[in-house]
Amino acid sequence: MTTVAHDTGVGPLLRSWRERRRISQLELALRADSSARHISFIETGRSRPSEEMVLRLAERLDVPVRERNALLVVAGYAPRYTETALDDPAMGALREGMDRLLRGYDPYPAFVVDGLYTVVAANQGMARLLDGVSEHLLVPPLNAMRLTLHPEGMAPRIRNLREWRADLLAQMERQIALVRSAELRELYEEVAGYPVASEHGGDQEWAGPSASVPFALPLLVEHDGRLLSFVASIATFNTPMDVTVAELAIETLLPADQATAAYLRSLSS
Repeated sequence: MTTVAHDTGVGPLLRSWRERRRISQLELALRADSSARHISFIETGRSRPSEEMVLRLAERLDVPVRERNALLVVAGYAPRYTETALDDPAMGALREGMDRLLRGYDPYPAFVVDGLYTVVAANQGMARLLDGVSEHLLVPPLNAMRLTLHPEGMAPRIRNLREWRADLLAQMERQIALVRSAELRELYEEVAGYPVASEHGGDQEWAGPSASVPFALPLLVEHDGRLLSFVASIATFNTPMDVTVAELAIETLLPADQATAAYLRSLSS
């Protein structure tokens, strides 16, 4: 996933990140143990920040790891964070840990995606939900957004598709604003353009049990004549030092009612 820089020089880029975080020069200076005057000089190009200062400001501004490398390069320094392919032998322990976690979560659905929503690992619980998805969407590399929103994917079976689609697209919009990725923007435009049939997305009444979840927006999926209700959660790695690891997200679907939980357990047994 490439990064598209819209400004030249590390100063304007840092100013863009500060403005995106909606904090003042003074507040950033306090966070970074500096002065507002020095921050101003850096942003206007009157002062060249040290490598340590670039990293300190990036940390205080919660800049993604990939973008920190970009800031360092623009400032004239070497990238600090590696980008190791997930199939590299050095990632063996990480892959094993993720596989163990996914197996432990079964029979409930769980999967791992990268920064472009490519599915890099999934458990049997997730595979069961993909019953009926068109074969061309199941050809690797699988993409979670396509699998969910494509008219030949899960979309026809999602009973609150309009709400769920809006939530997923908003999530992508937030990520695009953060990383400015051309590939992510292209994916967004593709999935946002998928048609939403009038009989889906909550327009059709469902005669099954109540799917009301007061604490979060549920994902309501029809499976083999049953209505399954899930609440999604996302976990990331703490303080990653590698770009690949920083962009991985472990997504789990927690049963939102006892009927869903019991049904999934019956399938696994």
